[in-house]
Formats: sequence, structure tokens, C-alpha cells
Amino acid sequence: MSDFYLHPTAVVDEGAEVGAGSKLWHFVHVLAGTRIGAGCILGQNVMAGPDVVIGDGCKIQNNVSLYKGVRLEEDVFCGPSCVFTNVLTPRAFVERKDAFSETLVRKGATIGANATIVCGVSIGRYAMIGAGAVVTSDVPDHALVVGNPARLLGWVSRTGERLGPGLICPRTGEHYVETENGLVESSSTG
Repeated sequence: MSDFYLHPTAVVDEGAEVGAGSKLWHFVHVLAGTRIGAGCILGQNVMAGPDVVIGDGCKIQNNVSLYKGVRLEEDVFCGPSCVFTNVLTPRAFVERKDAFSETLVRKGATIGANATIVCGVSIGRYAMIGAGAVVTSDVPDHALVVGNPARLLGWVSRTGERLGPGLICPRTGEHYVETENGLVESSSTG
């Protein structure tokens, strides 16, 4: 455990893995079977697990719980107090641990503060989920979605810049084209 930072109030259960250079801050709890990649930051009061996968370079802000069935690819940003669910029809008196639905957040996606991600969806590469949005269906690559339920407002570049009608990133000059799965860089093969 010497190759990552563990705040004295944080707990990593036996059977969990934390990658080199990661930082686990105040009151973080990582449950058994969870794998956290290298260079991640888990803010105050983050809970991950059991059996959650967090890719390299992810930043998870304060008060986020990642339950079984959630998988984050590399470089995902989870804003403060965003919510992941894991059962579509919960009842306190009905055991549904065999009904957990998987949620996949693809590389480079951003989830805004207080957004809710209903289980069983996939959030595309470099997508941007607006603060407070409620995601109830799959989100395409590079999509900007807002509202309840979340709806497509526009497109964002790999660096998070809002794209205009020409689909050119104002920060990098990268060109994008629309496909059935969202946007791809025009020099990309998909």
C-alpha cells in the first residue's frame, strides 16, 4: 500500500486493489473485489464496491457511491454527489442483489454534480452529463446531455469544449463527424 496515498480515515478492505499514485482522501471506503487504477483521486466520503472497476486517471469527487455493477473506464470525472443506482425496482423488504444492472461509463466522460445515473445504461466516450441531469438511457460518444430525463443538448470535444455547427473544437481545432454512435474525430476510423 505504499505506492498510493491513503488518508488515515480511509479504509481499503482486503481483496481490493489500488493503483500506483492514486489518492484516497477522508472517509473513503473501498470494498472487497474493487479495482482502482493508477493515478486516481477519490475525494471525501467516496464509497466504491464491492466489485467495482475504476480505470486509470479517474477523479471521483466528494460524496459519490459506486455500487456493484458500475465500471468506469480511464479518465472519467464524477462530480460531487453524483448518484449511481444499481437496481431498477428497489424495495427495502425485497432482496434484489441478483438483479443488479451494469452501468458503463466510457473513457473521458464527465458526470456533473448531483447527476443521477440510472443503472443499466452506457455513457459514451467523452460525453458530458450536465449537473443535476437524470440519465435513463444510453448516451452517445461526445454527447452533451441535460435535464430530467436527460436529453441531447449538443456535442462536446475530447477536451470538453462545446462544439458549434461545424463540429470543430475551439480549443484544439480537432474536427468531428457524426456517426450512429455519436461523434468521432474526422481523422479517426471509428
